[in-house]
Amino acid sequence: MQHYPLSDVHSACQHELESHGVPANYAAAMADALVFGEATGSTTHGLSLLTPYLEAIASGGMALEGHYEVLSDFHACQVWDGRKLPGAWLMKQAIACGMQRAAAYGVSVVAVKNSHHTGCLAAYLEMATSKGYVASIALTDPAHSSVAPWGGTTPVMTSNPVAFGAPGEATPIWIDMATSSVTNGAVQHRLNAGENFSSEVLLDGYGKATDNPAVINDRPPGSILPLGGKSHGHKGYALSVMVEILADCLSGGGRAEPPSGWGASFTVTLYAPGLICGEKVWNTQLNALIRQCHGAAPAHPYSSVRLPGERSWHSLQHARQHGLWLNPAQFIWLNNAPDPHNNTSQKHNP
Repeated sequence: MQHYPLSDVHSACQHELESHGVPANYAAAMADALVFGEATGSTTHGLSLLTPYLEAIASGGMALEGHYEVLSDFHACQVWDGRKLPGAWLMKQAIACGMQRAAAYGVSVVAVKNSHHTGCLAAYLEMATSKGYVASIALTDPAHSSVAPWGGTTPVMTSNPVAFGAPGEATPIWIDMATSSVTNGAVQHRLNAGENFSSEVLLDGYGKATDNPAVINDRPPGSILPLGGKSHGHKGYALSVMVEILADCLSGGGRAEPPSGWGASFTVTLYAPGLICGEKVWNTQLNALIRQCHGAAPAHPYSSVRLPGERSWHSLQHARQHGLWLNPAQFIWLNNAPDPHNNTSQKHNP
């Protein structure tokens, strides 16, 4: 393992993307998301995604030219065709647009179809929460099926993540979770490592619960259980359907069309609390919630109650201050970057 300042990791990641033809603005947004995932411990959505992104670029699956198309624009609402442009860049554009519209209307919705992969959704929450907005994201990949509907065995949906962020007193509240028991990335990681899960989080193609990730590639194919698992998976299934409706149906890029390769459909909703209930009411209610959660008696001695996202936020601040320990053999491109301390290099703070 070797220690790298976070700005060096970002520079190396962006340089590697640019060396494969990615324009600087797209590469910077992609590096932001990849480094954020690594720094917050979401390693399946961190630097390990760089290789499959480069493969998607080489195959033509990720577009590197052009601009998204605005399909619908009605006051606080827009729908875009992302034209398979980099998902990290599209997500940042959607949040920036959403904040502008929310500042005028109090709330905004931007739905995007035909995006490429976005990476870790939590990576985009800070952009909104740092400016006082509340943000929610619903996302799916309509070309991928790995989660069966509750009571069935045929995969229809995918891990269908949701993210939610709000400003807080000391740290923001960030939620980023799949509506399946485990993510597709976790299944692939276990497959690559030749390991089973510690509990039965999948179904084989005949409906039997299992801890073996290999069933996902069987014929008939297995599936990932919805959030809640064998006993309460109907709740995760309901949440997953909600995500499909918000991300697929509102954007117009869903399962009615033939699969179009690795990508995403997502919907971003932004709220301006001061315009909805007023800053004073908002701060009073939010701070009361935060303090009561923090003040709850801990279940275990010498522990404390945290709000969602606190650990990720502290991990990110630690990485920004102290850097990351990474395996240079695993991320060989780290050694091929230009000097990040050169005055002409562009700095980012993922």
